[in-house]
Amino acid sequence: MNPTMNSISSETFKTTPSHPEHTIPLDFTNVPKLPDSHAWTLPHQPIDPFTQEPLPIIDLAKPDVSKLVRHACEEWGAFQITNHGIPICLLNEIEYQTRRLFSLPAESKLLAVRSPEGFTGYGLARISPFFSKLMWSEGFSIIGSPVEHASQLWPEDHAKFCEVMEQFQEEMKALSEKMVAIMLSSLGLTHEEDVKWFEPMKEGCDQSTCVLQLNSYPVCPDPGRAMGLAPHTDSSVLTLLYQGNISGLQVQRDDAAGWMPVEPVEGALVVNVGDLMHIVSNGRFKSVLHRALVNNEHHRVSTAYFYGPPRDAKVSPLRKLIDRDHPPLYRPVTWKDYLEAKSKHFSKALESIRL
Repeated sequence: MNPTMNSISSETFKTTPSHPEHTIPLDFTNVPKLPDSHAWTLPHQPIDPFTQEPLPIIDLAKPDVSKLVRHACEEWGAFQITNHGIPICLLNEIEYQTRRLFSLPAESKLLAVRSPEGFTGYGLARISPFFSKLMWSEGFSIIGSPVEHASQLWPEDHAKFCEVMEQFQEEMKALSEKMVAIMLSSLGLTHEEDVKWFEPMKEGCDQSTCVLQLNSYPVCPDPGRAMGLAPHTDSSVLTLLYQGNISGLQVQRDDAAGWMPVEPVEGALVVNVGDLMHIVSNGRFKSVLHRALVNNEHHRVSTAYFYGPPRDAKVSPLRKLIDRDHPPLYRPVTWKDYLEAKSKHFSKALESIRL
C-alpha cells in the first residue's frame, strides 16, 4: 500500500472518523434474524423493468459508440458496456478471489480490518456514518498492492490473490482512461487544449489515486427490510463495476420515477458517472444515484474500480462547455478538497461547491 496515500486518506476523512460500529461488519454467518440495527424502511419500490426503458447496454465496438455514451450519460448517468476488452477469464478469477476472501471466518477477516481513519482493508462502507441504520454488506478496499492485508489473511497463500488484484487494477485503469476519452469526445472535446485537464490526470493517476473495492452482500434472513448499500453517488470521475450474474444493483433515473434494477449481462461492466465528471461536464452528465439490495438465496459479490485524478488536480467545468447561455455551475475544486466536502456534506457535496 502506498504510505503517502495512507496519510492523505487519514487527512481527508479526519472530519468523519469511523466509530467501530461503522467499521466492523456483523458476523453474518451467525445472525439468524435481522437485528434492529440493520432494519431499514424502504420507501422506493423498484420499477418494473419490462414496462420502462432499460439501462443502456453499449457495445464499444459499434461505430456510433460516442453518440450512445453521450445519451446514456445525459439521460441516466450509468450504462453497461460489452466488448470492453477485459478477458472473461480475468473477470471469473476476480470473482473467485473475492468470494475466497469473504468466505473466510469473521475472526480471520478482522485481522485485516480497516483502521477508523484508514482507507484500505476489511470493513463496512465508508458511507455508513451518514445513515442511522447499518448495511447488510462487507467490503475490502485496495489501493495498489494488497499484500499488506492479504498476508494477514493468508500468511502462506496470498500471492495469487495479490497477482489477480494488481492485474485487474491495471486493466481497469486502462479501460477507465478509454471511457473518459469517449465521454469527452462525445461532448465535442477532441482538441488537446479542450481536454488539457485530462493529460496530467492520466500521468498522475497511478495505483495510489484509484481504489479497487470488493463488495460482499451475504444471504439475508429478511431482505425486504435490509439495505446492502445505501443510496449514494460516487465521488470519482467514473466507476467501473463488475456485478457478476446476481442482481441487486439499482439506479435512479430521476426522483419521481423510483429505482430501476440493473440486470446483469454476461461479461458486461457497469459504468457509473461520478461527481467529478458531473462537474467537468458542467452538469450535462448525471452523477448517478445508486444502491444495492440483498436477497435470501444467494451470496452476491461485486467489484468496483473508482477512477480518480491526482489529489491536487483542479477540476472545474470545461471551458468549451461554458457560454452566455451555459454559465459555469461549479467553482474549481481539487480532488482532495472535494473528498473533504463529501466527507462533511455527503449528498449535498455538489451543492456546497455550486456557484
